[in-house]
Amino acid sequence: MYGQIATLAFIGIEARPVEVQVRITPGAQAFAIVGLPDKAVAESRERVRNALHAVGLGLPYKHITVNLAPADLPKEGSHFDLPIALAMMSAMEAIAPDAIQGYAAIGELALDGAIRAVPGALPAAIGANAIEKGLICPAACGPEAAWAGDGVDILAAPHLLSLVNHFKGLQTLSRPAPNLERSVGVAPDLRDIKGQEAAKRVLEIAAAGGHNLLMIGPPGSGKSMLASRLPSILPPLSPAEILSVSMIHSLAGELLGGKLAAERPFRAPHHSASMAALVGGGSKPRPGEVSLAHHGVLFLDELPEFQPNVLDALRQPLEAGETAIARANHRIVYPSRIQLVAAMNPCRCGGAPGTSCKRGPKCASEYQARISGPLLDRIDLQIEVPAVSAADLVLPAPREGSAEVRARVSAAREKQRARFAALGASGVTANAECSGELLERIAMPDEAGTALLRQAAETLAMSARGFHRTLKVARTIADLDGAETVGRAHVAEALSYRGETLRQVRAA
Repeated sequence: MYGQIATLAFIGIEARPVEVQVRITPGAQAFAIVGLPDKAVAESRERVRNALHAVGLGLPYKHITVNLAPADLPKEGSHFDLPIALAMMSAMEAIAPDAIQGYAAIGELALDGAIRAVPGALPAAIGANAIEKGLICPAACGPEAAWAGDGVDILAAPHLLSLVNHFKGLQTLSRPAPNLERSVGVAPDLRDIKGQEAAKRVLEIAAAGGHNLLMIGPPGSGKSMLASRLPSILPPLSPAEILSVSMIHSLAGELLGGKLAAERPFRAPHHSASMAALVGGGSKPRPGEVSLAHHGVLFLDELPEFQPNVLDALRQPLEAGETAIARANHRIVYPSRIQLVAAMNPCRCGGAPGTSCKRGPKCASEYQARISGPLLDRIDLQIEVPAVSAADLVLPAPREGSAEVRARVSAAREKQRARFAALGASGVTANAECSGELLERIAMPDEAGTALLRQAAETLAMSARGFHRTLKVARTIADLDGAETVGRAHVAEALSYRGETLRQVRAA
């Protein structure tokens, strides 16, 4: 007796097809699973055995072999329970083989036969569609899987018995409807922040060009408030970005009720986070915070308090827009196109107004030296955020809020998108993502601006990366001003955000 059905294994956000083959042969009673299963897959023997017994099917007293092909691909997770059970039922002729031939299946089985939710329903549905099959998944995952498209046949079943009745024609499982998550409550607004007009200007530039930002200032100056309001001025996610973000969150098990996230992610890990938590990895590789913030904001508060090796692990994702996790038997790549926003105090003592550091300049120098130069070189905008005065706090709320700033940011982003599309730069939508060769075509300043940039590069000993990042910021400032050409004023403002004050303090 033989039965088989397709399922999927997740390598990064890619869902690779796996064939579940079951053969029941005469011999001593045994239940073996082969094909590089992990502990969760190996334990599916008992879950499948009890689930089948709950629907009135007992396993025969014969030799049962379950093969997960290809045999050299690691199989991880409890979502192999359902396909193993369905292939077993096909081999026992409880389900017609033709009924499940056109489907791939994922799902975890409870001992009473209920089908429990598993991570990765959305990439699984997309992967099943790629091999021209429908998807059988838990009922709780149906709304998420339905986002793969109307052309994908989705069967979302709450119980193993409901699947049997569906294939026998005793009941019909309707196709689930996709669901979209909307933000509830009052979102943080720039209007809440009094004073800090210079910092708000830099926040707008960062949002308009997708630039990384570092804010340095004493406690209570509003650094965290500014960072938390950055998503409110960013343009909304495009449909393709919603799908990309949701696939990562699906694999991490963070899509509640199958609702895709329509808002840009904002992740703020604690400074005690490990390297695996921040960039991904572990014995069973999972996406880290840098990947969960894909197409959104990663906020690192108290930046020097992070372990230096953990911070340096961000250098490759910031540069390449993806995180590669290499293992002995496979390589996993997670997309990590993020906007990094970091905040820090001038020194370990805090640098609060009206107080002086007992250790003097050495305290600030040692504290800031925890951040490596190569990482700082990847941060386009580095500014000082001064303490807010009492005079600012008693003023009425500003007239301009996030809605007005978001309109200007969206207009600048649209200019960039159209410019890159006209140049045939596929996948590039913001100035921060622009390559060096393309940058010379769109951002070279006029004669006066070129002279200033050359002088500044020699005086400040800029690296090639720093030179190009200054050009990117200048191009963004020009886009906000509606200028076609980058001028001297745009270059001068971009240079003022290079954070040379920080470097001078560290060199002292």
